[in-house]
Amino acid sequence: MKYISGILVVLAVLLGFNSMFIVHEGETALVMQFGKIVRTGDKPGLHFKVPLIQQSQLFDNRILTLEAQPERYFSSEKKSVDVDFYVKWRIADNAAYYRATAGAELQAANRLTPIVKDALRFEFNARTLQELIAGGRKDITERVRKQTDAAARKSLGITVVDVRIKRIDLPKEVSESVYKRMRSERLQLANELRSTGQQAAETIQADADRQRTVLIADAERDAASVRGSGDAQAAAIYAQAYGQDPEFFAFYRSQSAYKKSFEDGKGVLVLKPDSEFLRYFNDSAGKR
Repeated sequence: MKYISGILVVLAVLLGFNSMFIVHEGETALVMQFGKIVRTGDKPGLHFKVPLIQQSQLFDNRILTLEAQPERYFSSEKKSVDVDFYVKWRIADNAAYYRATAGAELQAANRLTPIVKDALRFEFNARTLQELIAGGRKDITERVRKQTDAAARKSLGITVVDVRIKRIDLPKEVSESVYKRMRSERLQLANELRSTGQQAAETIQADADRQRTVLIADAERDAASVRGSGDAQAAAIYAQAYGQDPEFFAFYRSQSAYKKSFEDGKGVLVLKPDSEFLRYFNDSAGKR
């Protein structure tokens, strides 16, 4: 009797534990009976179910991330681009989510991926490559999020929180072609700049030469004017000195002539003793 009572106590404890389940923070649950969903939306905390007859299923209720492989799309001009993106999603309807995926997160990701890719393909096909690169990402991702959210709620019981494009790349073969074209354009621009610079340098050099010639001509003109004025003043002074004392002026001119004739120490003059040039050479009075 005691043995049977012990068994009953153990069974009661097991049934008690089987009738309870805990939903942790960040989780959601549903309760099934014979494979049929009888209750959903249990919030975090302790909950009860019929032991042995009902089963509980727990799901992650946090925002999850779908990291997809880069996909190739075509713009409206049929130019291909490689797009790397990710999706943020979470469970919106436990029952619909379980029916569509059996509660498997991987199954949900596999079914969500083509929905997002189809929406992206439609948006990329409707835009030019310039529009895609120049700044149309925000508009694209918002439109894709709305489209995929509506489809995913209906077919998978999940809500798409966000869609983000991480990178838009040109395919390798296209990138090389674009790089070559850009390099050619830059070389052409560089040649044009060099040609323009050379032309400007020649213009500046010609203008500088012209200004130099003008400055030298003006300086020579001014110098000639100054020399002429100086010579005129010197002549006037000489004339005035000659008028005051002709004999002294003649003596001074002779001394200057002597100095100039023998200043290098190598000069040789052949003159008659009574030459006018030697008038003051031996006699300062100039007497013959």
